[in-house]
Amino acid sequence: MVKRIQTIKGPIEMDALGFILPHEHLFTDLRGPKVSDYAQGEPSAVVKVVEPYLAEASAADVTALVECSTVGVGRNLSVLRSLAEATPIHIIAPTGIYRDAFIPNSLREISEYALTELWTKELTKGIEGTSIRAGFIKLAMSDDGPTPLEIRNLKAAVKASQNTGAVIASHTVGGRVARKEMDILEEAGLDLRRFIWVHAQTEPDISILIDAARRGAYVELDSVGAPYQSQPELLETTLKLIEAGFTSQLLLSHDAGWYNPARVDGLPDEGYRGYTALVKDFIPALLQRGITQEQIRLITVTNPASAFAF
Repeated sequence: MVKRIQTIKGPIEMDALGFILPHEHLFTDLRGPKVSDYAQGEPSAVVKVVEPYLAEASAADVTALVECSTVGVGRNLSVLRSLAEATPIHIIAPTGIYRDAFIPNSLREISEYALTELWTKELTKGIEGTSIRAGFIKLAMSDDGPTPLEIRNLKAAVKASQNTGAVIASHTVGGRVARKEMDILEEAGLDLRRFIWVHAQTEPDISILIDAARRGAYVELDSVGAPYQSQPELLETTLKLIEAGFTSQLLLSHDAGWYNPARVDGLPDEGYRGYTALVKDFIPALLQRGITQEQIRLITVTNPASAFAF
């Protein structure tokens, strides 16, 4: 069976895409689902703010972008559809749910089985009554987690992944939580080759990242160009993973964006951060350190395509 990547515009064969950004944000509401106007945004207003950054990314040869704002932090399918129509970049939308504090009341009491059914439906039939299928399962762990609800989410995600083949990507800060999370996933039957450790750069001990890769997980370093992240340190972490032999399990992205519906101008408080630092700054720095064009293609094209195809 030919594996495809599910995008807002429909399924696309993995070999048809080039440069892919595996962790970005286009529309995000960090106020959470308890505010009355949670995740509300006029699509045309969002397009006006976001489209220039997508155009810049497209000009830098980005062909696909994974939108990681899931249920709990603002997933808005109408907005994503409008953005997809405004750009040649293929946008991949998530199913799943964010960490404990952001779980809507409607999803706090339901069973693991019901979650599995919901996420499987969104991956195979469509999201919110549409024919637009989710392209992956996005979860998040509390910094002191996993909490009982997050463990429920992990187990439901494993079953949904087994039902569909979809990858699980999880916001996970630090190696302690990541190790507990991977143990739970494996015990529930997941092949960790279908797991992405999101924000792996938050763990300073490179041996823990190498151990995660050795177990089969994708290790995602997704703070390229971020002002809060030392870029030289991120470069060294990247090089160490490559030197350790785990180039095929490495993902790079910005964790950038995004339209903020809490503000009238739609901008994040710290300003909108675009999606081109990887191409313009980080990859040239890797090439200067001896990384080959073939390795760059593996990290930026082959790996994300393999991760998100099912």
